[in-house]
Amino acid sequence: MSLSITLTVNDVQRTVELEDPRVTLLDLLRERLDLTGTKKGCDRGQCGACTVLVNGRRINSCLTLAASQDGSEVLTIEGLAVGDSCHPVQAAFIAHDAFQCGFCTPGQIMSAVGLIQEGQAGDDPERVREGMSGNLCRCGAYRGITEAVLDAQRSLDQASQKEAA
Repeated sequence: MSLSITLTVNDVQRTVELEDPRVTLLDLLRERLDLTGTKKGCDRGQCGACTVLVNGRRINSCLTLAASQDGSEVLTIEGLAVGDSCHPVQAAFIAHDAFQCGFCTPGQIMSAVGLIQEGQAGDDPERVREGMSGNLCRCGAYRGITEAVLDAQRSLDQASQKEAA
């Protein structure tokens, strides 16, 4: 049984034929759309390496059936930067050495972007750690990650204040 779905992925509308309705969004992104920045870690929704934004909200793409996202807007790590300019969260991760091996970094960054967009980051390190707790880093770069999220939050707040003025 074949199923056709249409998604907007990184601002590009994509229509995909699914031969198997059980294919996950993660596998669709990586194997069919060649967007390999989203990582397959545990494949059980426990590590957060597969985090993407769907309709502006963080999800574990390994637990999400692609067919259930028909008509959705998906943002992956590949769609975050604008041209050659890093997204403020990406820039903050670089500035704060918020990664070591880099495997979890795309999921960490997407989760941080979602956390900030949801208005859940605030300016409290403990709140950020709690909000990012679904993303694991085996290298232990948590301090840099927390600092990066707080820095990006401040940067984005300042940018929106300038736009409002």
